[in-house]
Amino acid sequence: MRNCVPISGLEVDKLPSSVDKIDARLIELLAAEPRIGVLELSRRLQVARGTVQARLDRLQVRGIVTGFGPDLDPAALGFAVTAFVTLEIRQHEGHDIVAVHLSTIPEVLEAHTITGSGDILCRIVARSNADLQRVIDEIVAYQGILRASTLIALAEQVRYRTLPLVRKASMG
Repeated sequence: MRNCVPISGLEVDKLPSSVDKIDARLIELLAAEPRIGVLELSRRLQVARGTVQARLDRLQVRGIVTGFGPDLDPAALGFAVTAFVTLEIRQHEGHDIVAVHLSTIPEVLEAHTITGSGDILCRIVARSNADLQRVIDEIVAYQGILRASTLIALAEQVRYRTLPLVRKASMG
């Protein structure tokens, strides 16, 4: 018996969240041309429009495709400095309350609970090194944060990417 759960009228496998070659090609086309329509996708993939829509719905329900928004470059928006900040927090307050504080700071792009010497790793941006100090000061102003250690990124060597994972997942 398959391990499935009905979601929005679709029967979706709980695990694994695998993709096949058609799913992979669909994702690659969407990544290359985010504004492409379902009809054009079906033409290029040489499958029925309903097949494309059903696969796209399934990829969204499974959480594999999480959005269709534009990819933004913080530097082009005026935030040329990228840094990674490791935070040590007061353990009795927990991670969630610190995450709420971090989510109020627009320059905090992402934050992850981690293992190792720190508790939370953040990717942040700033307009300049002086502005970076302001952002760090705003982060550590919260009483639940004990210490911050900052590394400034000099150059991006490998841009955030997921398509190689899609290709690998489609091969089994």
